[in-house]
This record gives sequence, C-alpha cells and structure tokens, in this order.
Amino acid sequence: MENYTMEGRTYRYYGQEAPLYPFGYGLSYTTFQYRDLVLSPPVLPICTNLSVSVVLENTGQRDGEEVVQLYLRWEQPSVPVPRWQLVAFRRVAVPAGRATKLSFGVTAAQRAVWTQHWHLEPGAFTLFAGGQQPGQQTRVPSEVLSAQFTVTGAARPLHGC
Repeated sequence: MENYTMEGRTYRYYGQEAPLYPFGYGLSYTTFQYRDLVLSPPVLPICTNLSVSVVLENTGQRDGEEVVQLYLRWEQPSVPVPRWQLVAFRRVAVPAGRATKLSFGVTAAQRAVWTQHWHLEPGAFTLFAGGQQPGQQTRVPSEVLSAQFTVTGAARPLHGC
C-alpha cells in the first residue's frame, strides 16, 4: 500500500455523507437537554489546554444515562483533517428531573495536525457538546451545542510545547 490518505476511506473524511450508525447511536427511555456550554479560556496560547463545562439535564420522567460527546472542528486547517474529531466522551447517569454539570479538558495535543510530524496551528476552532455527532439525524430530539475558541501564537511542532 502506497497511499495512506484517509480521504474517502472512512466516514470521518467523507464530506457530507453521514454514517449509517454514528458513534453514540441509540435510543433512551428519557430525554436530555444540554445548556451552558462554557470554554475557558475562549482565546488561548498555542500550547495551552482548553477547559470545557456543560450542564446536562434529564427532562424526562425516568432516570437515564447519556453518553456526552465532545467534538472538535478545525475551521481552516493547512492539511486535510476530519470534519470533526471526537476529543472526549463520558457516560453519565442522571436521575429524572435533575441536572449535572460536567467538566472536560481538551489538550493541545488533541488539536495537533499531521504534517510529517504532529504540528500545532493557530486559528479558529469549534467545539461541539451533545449526545450525538454534529449534524446527526435521529428519530428522537437531541441537541448539540457549539462554541468557538481561538488559538493564538506561531505554529510549532507539538513536541515544542
């Protein structure tokens, strides 16, 4: 094999075609609502990690579990990258009518792109938080929140941080 590109070989690189069963696919006996997605800091130096918090509320009549998923999208990368990259997930049990605040970390290494070595680039990014992939079509209502953040500084190899 001489061509190692992932373009057209996996759903992460297919463009607009959605996978039949995306990560987190499934049904629940209750409903959840996401709110208060906070990224800190919203502007960060190139080697800094991002802190993320989101509130998950069980709005249904039954106790339930939700797989909270965080995805990252590069807005203008210099090389081909996935449409979005799963950077964190957690299964959370939430009693009916209750809410819980979840905290996650997104490391600088998770923003790296491959250019003969792992490389960090400045620019705009979008982070998605929800119970499914961004843009996923489901039969049950589910939402995905999004927020943007900016990375500043000069591009550098990941090992230089």
